[in-house]
Amino acid sequence: MTLSGIHAIGTPPVIQPPQVARPDAAGPKTDFASLVRKAVETVDQDQQASATGVEQLLSGRRQDVLPVVTAVAKADASFKLLIGVRNKMIEAYKQTINMQV
Repeated sequence: MTLSGIHAIGTPPVIQPPQVARPDAAGPKTDFASLVRKAVETVDQDQQASATGVEQLLSGRRQDVLPVVTAVAKADASFKLLIGVRNKMIEAYKQTINMQV
């Protein structure tokens, strides 16, 4: 029994590792403070849109309830998410402060 047919298969292809973005690579750079500021501004816009919708609904300028309820739910969810992120940031800060050097 000969195994000469195995050599005809050849060598397996070389798999290249995926390209990972490096911090020094060119591209838009965003600091943490601007990300937090943008998130707070987005939540504020959601809250304002919700308040405007409720005001229009109560004054009679808007008859459709569904978009108002959707806006209120979106504002509530985004606010709860922001509060959760804030709590995690405070917890991480406290853990950092309590670290032994």
